[in-house]
Amino acid sequence: MNFPIAIKLPSAFLPLAMSAAALAVVLGHVVIFGAAREADEGAAAHLWQLLMVGQVPLIAYFAIKRLPRVPRAVLAVLALQVAAVLAALAPVYFLKL
Repeated sequence: MNFPIAIKLPSAFLPLAMSAAALAVVLGHVVIFGAAREADEGAAAHLWQLLMVGQVPLIAYFAIKRLPRVPRAVLAVLALQVAAVLAALAPVYFLKL
């Protein structure tokens, strides 16, 4: 199994899609409402949290199941998943949301 095949597995691309959705939620919220802190967390914050936490079991399953078989391709996918998580975390950190 190589990288193009590994990335097509649901446990590989779903966390990437969830990170992209979390990033879109944050950016959409900032565009519509601005980056000001609110007294209470809204639906966007809760959706972002669910998307970010929901990735953890998928990434763990992918790593546990596939890493012993094809470590090189799996490590490349895991690196991509980590980069996607960091991209979704960056606006929250830098804008102090």
